[in-house]
Amino acid sequence: MAISDELLSIYGRSGAALYFGEAVTVSEHCLQAAHFAQAAGAPEALVVAALLHDVGHLIEAVPEDIADWKIDARHELTGSRWLAARFGPAISEPVRLHVPAKRYLCATEPGYFSKLSSASVVTLGLQGGPMSSAERTAFEAEPYHRDAVLVRQWDDQGKIAGLQTADFAHYCVLIDQLAA
Repeated sequence: MAISDELLSIYGRSGAALYFGEAVTVSEHCLQAAHFAQAAGAPEALVVAALLHDVGHLIEAVPEDIADWKIDARHELTGSRWLAARFGPAISEPVRLHVPAKRYLCATEPGYFSKLSSASVVTLGLQGGPMSSAERTAFEAEPYHRDAVLVRQWDDQGKIAGLQTADFAHYCVLIDQLAA
């Protein structure tokens, strides 16, 4: 089975659920993140990372209502491990780091916190809040930290109800070309 077929199945099975307190589905959110990555002229691997950044939410059960979250789901780790078995680090590493990137931006970018959706504010608290100075230094030492910040920014943008984007099938050839 091609990786794109496996992903189509995963997103087809679970992607229609609302995206944890947002006005879009999980699939719409991921497609919008990829849309914004492409619009920014991102490299192909980063477009796929943006598309698949929340696959961890779809391969592991988490409460559907954000109000029921008592601990961080650590979806970035689940997703990046799954992706690392199928793709190189240019895709899996920005996914692994996209949650720390939110914490990093909260600590380093004035006004970033005020742009977060209410659901992202809730998860930020569960994820540890803004990074400390030591955490920022460690994050900046990660080889893919800049890519993760970009994925995070596209993630933040990808919450627009009714935005028209390409469908998942649009990315299948690219996904299979980039597969390890």
